[in-house]
Amino acid sequence: MNIKEDSFSDLLLKESFFLLVKPEDNIYSNTSIRNSFFEELGILVKLGLKNIEISWSNNEKWLDFVSEIKLNFPQINLGSASIVNKQSIEDSLKIGLNFSMMKFWDKDLFNYSKSKNYLLIPGIKNLKDLKEAINLNCKIIKIYPIKSKASSIDILNFESIDFIAAGGLSINDLKTYQSLGYKAIVIGDKGIIKKNLIQKYMNGLKIIKSKINFYLTKLLIMD
Repeated sequence: MNIKEDSFSDLLLKESFFLLVKPEDNIYSNTSIRNSFFEELGILVKLGLKNIEISWSNNEKWLDFVSEIKLNFPQINLGSASIVNKQSIEDSLKIGLNFSMMKFWDKDLFNYSKSKNYLLIPGIKNLKDLKEAINLNCKIIKIYPIKSKASSIDILNFESIDFIAAGGLSINDLKTYQSLGYKAIVIGDKGIIKKNLIQKYMNGLKIIKSKINFYLTKLLIMD
C-alpha cells in the first residue's frame, strides 16, 4: 500500500486537479449519450486531462461503462468516487482502477480497502476523523466539503500528509488552494455544467503546461 500511496503522491506533483464525472442513469442505456460522452472525453484527454474519477453507482451497467473508459483511455489516471460500501470497492477492484475516494470517513471501509491493498482516499472535515485516519497510516486525505472544514484543522500541521480539496470548487480555485498547502483539488459540477454529462459544445478550453502542473484556465460550455 505504501508503494501505491508514494506513486500517487508523485503524481500529484505533476497533475494537480481531478475531474469528477457524475453519470446520470441514461448514459448506461442511451447509446447516443454514451457515444457523445466518449467523444467529448477524448477531446479533454487530448488537451491534457489526466485525472478522472467516476462516481460509483449500483447500476448493473456501471462496471461495463467504466471498463470501457479504461479500455479506451489507458493513459488516464482513472478512479471511482463516492465510495460508500464494500461492493463499490469490489467493483473498482474488478475494473483495475488506480484509486477510489470516499465521500466521508468510514474507518471500517478504509480498513477493508487496506486489506485488499487498494488505495482508498477518505473524505474528512473534522479533526477527530483526521487524526483517526492518520493513526491508521493514511497518507492521502481529501478535505470534503472544503467549505465546511472544521476551523481546528490546519493542514500545515501535517507535513507528511498529501491533502486534496473538494466540494464546490472550479479550476479557478486551483492556485488558491495550492497556496494554502493542498496538493490538488477535485472539480465537479462547477468544472462542467452538464445536461448530458460533458456538454457537446465546448469553447475556450485551454491547457497551460508548466514544469509541475497542467492548469485548466477556462471551461466554457455552450448550448
